[in-house]
Amino acid sequence: MNVLETLRIDLKRVHEGVNVFESDLDDAFFEAVDSREVNGGRLHVSLSVRKMSGFFDLVSKVYGVVDVACDLCLERMELPIKAENHLVVKYGSEETMEDDVVTVEEKEGILDMSWLVYEFITLAMPIRHVHAPGKCNPVMANVLEELSSDRSSDGESGVEIDSRWSELLKLKD
Repeated sequence: MNVLETLRIDLKRVHEGVNVFESDLDDAFFEAVDSREVNGGRLHVSLSVRKMSGFFDLVSKVYGVVDVACDLCLERMELPIKAENHLVVKYGSEETMEDDVVTVEEKEGILDMSWLVYEFITLAMPIRHVHAPGKCNPVMANVLEELSSDRSSDGESGVEIDSRWSELLKLKD
């Protein structure tokens, strides 16, 4: 079975009350959605769908860890993920998504949550992916420190500063 098939919900088969669809995601999910930011992971997804009159109320809960590259040393690292999102799903003539309202074609009645779950995961990640202090690859950390010290413009690198900037440096004193 295709890993993305587990996140397809047939709304026509949803009964009254709360319907829970659960799935465990691994590296194959991130390969299937062609993820460039996330290398892999181990996550549990719980989708609760409640049939209301005229629409469906959907609550998505995702938790686990994802593998990403550290922004400093480029080594793989695990980030914990915990996300809860709410959507309203309704039938319409074509598939659309505006704000937190998803419209599904009434003829098909299939809600594909695979891309939405991927977006929920990436939105739960912090902007910077950095190891805890002292956990980065030491070789890469040293190279990064050398390169950043060479670029400093405080006059210690031996590179002559443009005269326009030297006038501004006098303001610092």
